[in-house]
Amino acid sequence: RTDKDRQAVIDGLADGTIDAIATDHAPHTKSAKEVEFDIAPAGFIGFETAFSLGYEQLVLAKKLSLADYVSRMTTAPARILGLPMPCLQPGADADLVILDLKARWTWTRDQVFSRSQNSPFFGRQLHGRVIGGFLGHKQFWFLHPA
Repeated sequence: RTDKDRQAVIDGLADGTIDAIATDHAPHTKSAKEVEFDIAPAGFIGFETAFSLGYEQLVLAKKLSLADYVSRMTTAPARILGLPMPCLQPGADADLVILDLKARWTWTRDQVFSRSQNSPFFGRQLHGRVIGGFLGHKQFWFLHPA
């Protein structure tokens, strides 16, 4: 996409025209991607970097507040899809992530949890990071807290 396209998406998020953020997270195998462009499957892995890239480009760039950004990645998609709203209530599933907003890290291939290694962001320094969380009754860690 062009820079104009990218800026139009940012503007749409800032003015509310676009009300949700999601990732396709397309973990295609290396052999599936190493074919002619017109027959290669679209997309790349994005789950591990989605929060950090948006945090940098939207929150740190002062296009969205942190609360609006988190809402666009959580409650807005749930509302659009008619899913139960995420909440922190006694007896409810604990669907949440643990963030380190001060983290500065470089995305490398050895940090990939996916079956694929197709990302244009390898080697990029990122800001903010999901370090773990809870999904239902299961706890997970990408990075163990110090």
